[in-house]
Parts: sequence; structure tokens; C-alpha cells
Amino acid sequence: MKKSQQLVFVPCPGMGHLAAAVEFAKLLINQHPQLSVTVLITRSPFDPNVDAYIHSITSSLSFPERLHFTLLPSHLDTTTLQTLHPSSVMDSIIENQIPNVRDAVSKLNSAPDSPQLAGFVVDMFCTAMIEVANEFRVPAMVFFTSGAGYLGFKLHLHTLRERDNVDTSELSWEDSGTEFAIPSYENPIPVRVFPSFMLDKEWALCFLNHASKIKKAKGIIVNTFEEFESHAVHSFSKSDLTVYPIGPIISVRDNKTATQKSESDHVMEWLDNQPPLSVLFLCFGSKGYFDEQGQVTEIARALERSGVRFAWSLRKPPPKGTFEAPRDYLKVEEVLPEGFLERTAEIGRVIGWAPQTQILSHKAVGGFVSHCGWNSILESIYYGVPIATWPIHAEQQLNAFQLVRDLKMSVEISLDNRREFGSVGKSGMVSAERIEKGIREVMEKESDVRKKVKHMSEISKRALMEGGSSYSHLGRFVDDILKWE
Repeated sequence: MKKSQQLVFVPCPGMGHLAAAVEFAKLLINQHPQLSVTVLITRSPFDPNVDAYIHSITSSLSFPERLHFTLLPSHLDTTTLQTLHPSSVMDSIIENQIPNVRDAVSKLNSAPDSPQLAGFVVDMFCTAMIEVANEFRVPAMVFFTSGAGYLGFKLHLHTLRERDNVDTSELSWEDSGTEFAIPSYENPIPVRVFPSFMLDKEWALCFLNHASKIKKAKGIIVNTFEEFESHAVHSFSKSDLTVYPIGPIISVRDNKTATQKSESDHVMEWLDNQPPLSVLFLCFGSKGYFDEQGQVTEIARALERSGVRFAWSLRKPPPKGTFEAPRDYLKVEEVLPEGFLERTAEIGRVIGWAPQTQILSHKAVGGFVSHCGWNSILESIYYGVPIATWPIHAEQQLNAFQLVRDLKMSVEISLDNRREFGSVGKSGMVSAERIEKGIREVMEKESDVRKKVKHMSEISKRALMEGGSSYSHLGRFVDDILKWE
């Protein structure tokens, strides 16, 4: 067996998943000098920032020499993808890449002095690549970029479907009394916080298909840490699955255009002049936006009535019927209440794209109104900033429920808010009164929630250090994949 070995990473196209995979690869390489990593990248037809991101990290002086990138060709375009049911889009993109991944790995294996191929690390949405790993007779590990609680939800719902023929697409949010006992959550999960796709037949089938394939992996790497999701992590000890909680893996590099850089510099300069823990940050993720101007008005009313200092990332909805990401408004005042910017000029800033990690790490920031995407949750914990929950789509309602009910580390604006999804309707407007209540609670300087988040922030940093829980689980992962027969 060669001393030097390599792993092939297959991340999901999309900046959040790609950035997490790259940060995980860098962590592996830094701690294990016998390893190299090649990341096989699929360009997303919906996210034009991948090339700029790769250029930014490869031009960094700290870029590790044992980390390599291969851009895969693609023959699918947005016109073709728009003819598919939305639940089939990502699977079609990934399945289209199977021959390209097979060819890329064959070339790696045949290259002179190439390290021995030790295994694949495939994204939670790229489980079709497990079969390619089997062809090369190496183990495939799934990189699960959400939390351990949601992993347990996903796998348990698959078990219920296979064992008891439970069909979640027959459920309804209106059936508020229905709850499910999920081993990875301390409290029963009400249907009202189920992800939207579980109540849609075609999406639910896609969800269950991925869950089935995840169970076939040799192990599951989860971007969490044991102390944070202790109940969820320990729930897997009663199963046949091997789970490695190796987080928090967060990306501190913000990919931005020159225009965005100029605007973000301005907001960072403004933050420098604000008192500690005095600013509320509102940001709803790279895909976060509000269709209704009325909802924007309710947020503005709540901010103005609360009197709190704020930095608000407000994005423009994409054209209906497209897969495009939201963009910045050319004239943000057109969607805000008349005179709002003038009345709040001394206490707030409304911006477009936001350098989230930079803002959360700033000493002036004391609270975070968030959509509860998993990367955002990890960043808020790492930097010790409590969240007021406002989920929008995907598994974010479950994440919000876990933060508020199970972990008691967040305050609630909403747990079940959602955008329209397929055949499933959307929830109503969140009122200014509810928003203002959440704002006031999350900004309390001596609250139990703030103390818990601050304590967990310290633990999150220790988890990654030598002797920490995540450091140990990472070592266990490397030992397992390198000794695989």
C-alpha cells in the first residue's frame, strides 16, 4: 500500500455545499499529511459564482498544495432543466456527471506517481456517485451538510415508509395534532414543521430515494459537533450506521463582486462605530427573499418600532418560474415604507448581498434574524450570536424547531413559516408585532439564550482543536477509510 493516498470529493453544485466541502478538505489535509484531495466540480447552471470562488481560493497564499480541483464538463442547460419536474433537476444534473466522474477518476488513477485512491466523499445530494465508488472498489462516505437531527429525520422517515408504509404526502399542515417521534429529536415533531417536500408526492419520493442511498454508504460525515447535537449524535449509537460529527465546518471566505465588496466595506465601517452587541443582523441566506412587498413593510415597521440598531440584507425576488438566485435591488427605497431610510439613517443600514461571516464575527452584532439554514446556524453558534428563527424552505422549519424547542438556544419569530413549494401552499404573513417581539427577545443582553449560545461558542472552537470531539471523530474517519478492505 502506498504511503500517500487520496480522496475524491464530489460536492453538490451550489456555493453553500461546495464551500463546506472545500473547507472540510482543507481540514483533512492540514491534519493528515499522508492525504491529498481532488474535488470534482460541477458548474451549477443557477449559480454563476463557482468559477470566481475557485479562483479566489486557489490564488490564496494559504492554499494547500495537496488540494486539487477538476472542473467537469456538462451538457445540461437551464432550458433542458426547466422542462423537468423540480424534484428531478438536481438528480438529472448529478446523473449526467456519472460518466465524467468515472473518466476523471480513471485519469487520476493512471497518472504517474498518483497517490492510491482511498475513497469517495460524496455530497448528500450526490448519492448516485456511491455506485461509481463501488466500481473502483473503494468506500463511499456521504458528506451531510445539514445537522445530525435532520439526518435522523431523513433516515427514520425512510424506515417508516419501508416498514409501516407511512406516506407523508398524504399528511396536511392543517392536521396540527399529528406528531412523529423521531429518535434524533428530544421532542415529538409536529407535521406543521415538516419540510414542504415531505407533503408533496414527487418531492417525497425524491427525498426517500436519497435516504435509501445514504444508508448504503460506508459512513456519514456530518457538519455538526457532538456537544451541540448530543441527543441526535447519540441516537445513532443504536443503529448500524457509522456517523462522524466533524464540525463546525464554516467558510470564512466571502465570494463577492467588486460592487458588493464596496457596499460590504461601507457596512463594516458603520459597524465599527456601533456599541458592542447593539446591532441586529437580518439575513435570509443566498436564496432568501420575500415575494410580497407587504412582508418587507412588516419587517420595516418592526425595526422602526423596536428602535434597535440593525443591518438588514434585503434581496430582490428572482423572476417567477426561473431557478435564478435573488439579486440586489437597484433602488431599495422603492420596496420600503416611504421615509423609512431617512427615519432610520442613524441606527440602521439596508444592504443587498451581505458578508455574513464578517458581520456575525463583529463585536457590534448582538442578534441574528435568520432563515435557519444549517451553515448560518453553525456560524451563529461559532461566533456566539443568538438567532431569532424565521425559516423559509427546505429543512429550515425543522432546524428552527430544534433550536427553539430541543436546544433552547434561539428565540422564535416563526417555526413554520414557508414559501410556496410545488403543490403545497405557503404560510401567511408574519406580522410586525411577532417580528418586534422576536427582535426584543433576541437582543436581551442577559438572557438565558444568549448565555447558552456564548457557552456553546466556546465549546465549538475547542471541538476542532487537538483533543476535541470533532478532532477525534475526524481522526476516526481517516483511520476507517484508509484501512478499508
